[in-house]
Amino acid sequence: MTDNTRRSVAIERTRTGHFTATNPRGGTISFGTSSDPDGGADFTPVELLLAAIGGCTAADVDVATARHAEPTGFTVSVTGNKIGDESGNRMTDLVVTFSVAFPDGDLGDRARTILPRAVKTSHDRLCTVSRTVEIGTPVTATIADA
Repeated sequence: MTDNTRRSVAIERTRTGHFTATNPRGGTISFGTSSDPDGGADFTPVELLLAAIGGCTAADVDVATARHAEPTGFTVSVTGNKIGDESGNRMTDLVVTFSVAFPDGDLGDRARTILPRAVKTSHDRLCTVSRTVEIGTPVTATIADA
């Protein structure tokens, strides 16, 4: 792999059940465990997975449609069921639902026409996150020397 294909984040424990992920550009996001007794507004790792799936597809769809008309509303909902079985814990029945509105007129009509194809193309080819989940990619866990 080359430097232009490698993606990475560093995760640091900030306190029990709380972590901060930092990307190479300095962006951060905090997350934690759903069993955290303090509650809090942090995302869980599963919620981050759902956000990544929806966010990836949303970005693709936005690029394809916004060049024709600025949406007047654009939301994406991602749902799924967390289960545990003989294969371990995992998510099933993942669904990404778009609710997008465009202004009246020719440009809005064009964006509305493109919307279904943009969603399908993102799902079938472009969204790295959902493609990785659907195809399945082995994950290796290692321990570095401290």
